[in-house]
Amino acid sequence: MAKHRIAVIGGDGIGPEVIAEAIRVCDAVGKKLSIQFDWNYLPWGSDFYKQTGAILPKDGWDVLRQHDAIFFGAIGSPDVPDTVTVHHLLLPMRRKFDQYVNLRPAYLFDGVDSPLKNPGKIDFLVYRENTEGEYAPVGGKLYEGMAAETALQTAVFTRRGCDRIIRAAFEAAMKRKKVVTSITKSNALVYGMTLWDEVALAVAKDYPEVTLKSLLVDAAAMDFVRKPSTFDVVVASNLFGDILTDLSAMVTGSVGLASSANINPERTYPSMFEPVHGSAPDIAGKGIANPMAAVLSAALMLDHLQETTGAEMIRSAVKLVLSDKKVVPPDLGGSATTIDVGNALVAAIG
Repeated sequence: MAKHRIAVIGGDGIGPEVIAEAIRVCDAVGKKLSIQFDWNYLPWGSDFYKQTGAILPKDGWDVLRQHDAIFFGAIGSPDVPDTVTVHHLLLPMRRKFDQYVNLRPAYLFDGVDSPLKNPGKIDFLVYRENTEGEYAPVGGKLYEGMAAETALQTAVFTRRGCDRIIRAAFEAAMKRKKVVTSITKSNALVYGMTLWDEVALAVAKDYPEVTLKSLLVDAAAMDFVRKPSTFDVVVASNLFGDILTDLSAMVTGSVGLASSANINPERTYPSMFEPVHGSAPDIAGKGIANPMAAVLSAALMLDHLQETTGAEMIRSAVKLVLSDKKVVPPDLGGSATTIDVGNALVAAIG
């Protein structure tokens, strides 16, 4: 029997609610395929911070290193600054564990309505650089509180960082339609984005079977709406990828279906898997959050754990429930509860 030790951080808001249903789905798959998941629940998040003054304990990073993967719900609370929640847990995790690949699929399921009139078939992957770029913690303030207050925020682009995320996108494209669209803004950002473009061209030479397209980020935003069916694999910097994938989530029906993986491809450190939607404090505790983004993130986790049959079982269950339209959560126009959706998915697997 295959065994996997998974650190579970439900976190804040709807995080624990959706993660609970995703774990039920994983356990149903495990029962069918003789896979044992050892879930280690870690009570870290805003409540932990309010009790202890820290978002995670002193040995927290060492604890996480002992796991095969990290399953993450959400972080963020209205009464705790983002400088604590995001900048002391989420972003440091990506850097400490070198999770430089942020993978976010965009897929329009049968049975789900897109807000676009004629969306066509939407099925593409966004590879977002996850450890440097515009989110690098480099900068500072001068003259705080004075008329001359000055803020500096420095984007960091390294040849290594650009190369490895772009190369990961090309590797993915080799298994798909062999088209990579690189998102840039080198007409305005003449240092970091010029390096990005240079590296993209260099990497493309190693993959002569793959077509490289380059698209300015503003044009990409338009084309995500005008013709999303034309994309196959998209690769973007930290900021551009973050913004564009929120857009891709909406054109495919709901952020409640948007999954993501934060991957260390070398497996030197554990990778982390989380739904894109965040903590959604406005609906936390109401039992109406759509757990499918967490469930689909679990499928990405099983892919990474090389349990591909289990991952496909999860995706097939989601497709079945969505196309059947009998159990529909509020974000997709229905009234099914979080647990209702979890029950339907478990039944579909069974």
